[in-house]
Formats: sequence, C-alpha cells, structure tokens
Amino acid sequence: MIKKYFWNCFILMLPILIWNILLTDHLPKAYQPEVFSKDIPSFLMYGEQISRIIIFLLAFLMPLDISRSNKGQRLGLYIYIVGVLLYFTSWIILIGLPNSAWSNSMVGFSAPAISPALWLAGIGLIGNSFYFNLPFRRWPFMFISAIFLFFHISHTIGVYYNIHS
Repeated sequence: MIKKYFWNCFILMLPILIWNILLTDHLPKAYQPEVFSKDIPSFLMYGEQISRIIIFLLAFLMPLDISRSNKGQRLGLYIYIVGVLLYFTSWIILIGLPNSAWSNSMVGFSAPAISPALWLAGIGLIGNSFYFNLPFRRWPFMFISAIFLFFHISHTIGVYYNIHS
C-alpha cells in the first residue's frame, strides 16, 4: 500500500536536490549562503521558501506514471530533461569559469534561477493526477512554480546587483 505512494513526481526533483547538496560549496562566493542571503528583503526570502515547499508538496502528491500514449506527458519528460541539463550546465559554467564574461553577466549569473522554469514545466506536464480524489488540474502546480520562479529569480538578481554595485 505505501509503495504506491513512493513513486511520485517528487522523484524528479531528487537529481536537482542531490546536485545542489553536492555542488553548492563549489559555486563562486556570491552563491554561498553568507553572501547569497545578505541584504535580501525578507518578503523575497519567505516567498521563495514557502512557494518551494508547496512545489515539493504538490509534486509529492502527484503519482509518477508516464503513459506512452499521453503526448503531453512525453513532451513534459523531454522538457524536464532539457531543463535539468541546462540547469546542470549553468552550474558547471559557474564553477568551471567563474570569472568569464558569461558568469559575470546578469543572465549567466541568474541562469541557475532561470533554468528551473523548464524542468518545473516538465514536471507540471508529467503529473496528471493526485493521490486523493479531487479533480486534477495542472494550473496549481504551474501557478505555484511561476510564483517560486518570480521570487527565486528576483532574489538572484538582487544578489547580482548587491555584488556588482
């Protein structure tokens, strides 16, 4: 019975979480907690954290069952994979080339905050039901993801301007 609840869309977030845990310490100093959290308005920090928790919860409540016949889910899987690869690449560039023009541009600096838009959209397309008996709609996950992205990208841009002013 409990095994049924183990296979859910949260599993798609595990590669991201593992990546973050293993490599955050290798990112440039601007991404370290003492700098990344400095002088950021509390409404951004709280909005980012609360929306992140809701995304995790919603993903946990969506069974992971990709049907070969469901084109939307297959598209979601492709978008997820591309998004994860871009996310990982954004980190690799920042770690390997921290002084490059790309890493020091606002877009390059913010790429790890922007690229989750793709893998979150992919998860939103892959999920097609909840474990409980409410009608499923994709918009709650997509809406909360958009809110998270607003706070996450705003936070990152705030850090960029803090260190470049």
